[in-house]
Amino acid sequence: MLDESGNWGRWGPSDERGTLNLLTPDVVVAAARHVREGRVLSLSLPIRGATSSPAPTTVPHLKGRPLPQHFMSVDGGDYAAGTRAIGAGLKMSDDALVVTPHGTTTHMDALCHMWSGDALYNGHPAGRVRSYGAGRCGIEKAGPVVGRGVLFDIPRLRGVEHLAATDRIGPDDLEECGVEIRPGDIAVIRTGWPLTWQDGPDAYWAGQPGLSGAGGRWLAERDVALVASDNAAIGGLNEHQLADEDLADDLHMIFLWRHGVHLAEMLWLEELAETGRTDFLFIAAPLKIEGGTASPINPIAVL
Repeated sequence: MLDESGNWGRWGPSDERGTLNLLTPDVVVAAARHVREGRVLSLSLPIRGATSSPAPTTVPHLKGRPLPQHFMSVDGGDYAAGTRAIGAGLKMSDDALVVTPHGTTTHMDALCHMWSGDALYNGHPAGRVRSYGAGRCGIEKAGPVVGRGVLFDIPRLRGVEHLAATDRIGPDDLEECGVEIRPGDIAVIRTGWPLTWQDGPDAYWAGQPGLSGAGGRWLAERDVALVASDNAAIGGLNEHQLADEDLADDLHMIFLWRHGVHLAEMLWLEELAETGRTDFLFIAAPLKIEGGTASPINPIAVL
């Protein structure tokens, strides 16, 4: 049940990649021409977690979400899984990592993450989404993302360190940034909201700024390949960490379900913003988690 025009059927009835299909070889080659300095920046928050450490409280995350858990072993002294003898006099450490991406770390949403009725993006049956994974539109269908990134720095536009929790970014804000946007671009939206974590979790959990429904439609109409932001949900959140929009204006429904636009959330954009660059080569590769609704990513900006 599609209540407005989108990209269903645009790349055929079996399509599970959506607007990532716009990242053709020619588009990737053109994006590479925006590398002028050779400087490489990570746009990811760190995965910092352990059961016996305060480390998780030092990284922004949504309240109540299962935090990343990182276990280290040294020759099996405190965590035996995966350790083995590797020779006289040699020692080895090993890792075990448990991550639930949504709301806890920099990640990319799959097209199976949200839907309405009984169909995923492009009409694929939602009944194929089960506890063992999604049979359609899982994150493994996305593949590597390489394209031209364009930064919409809304705090710089407004002359503030970060947006207020109640701020919503509309088409006028995006246009005023003066950024040229082309089909197949990766739209990167800076709100500055991760900076509030330095004032404590309660400040970060007071709500979040983000795109409005109209702002989301503005980007979708311009055929962006992916939308990324430094907030936790692309759209705004209230003090209960929930979206206030109705179904027609819900950003995940506009992008993931109607238009097949993957989303990357919880980026760290401060170093990128300091460069003043609004165009760059954007690279991100989700893990091949078969049937996954999301994957941790380490997005890269090459200037």
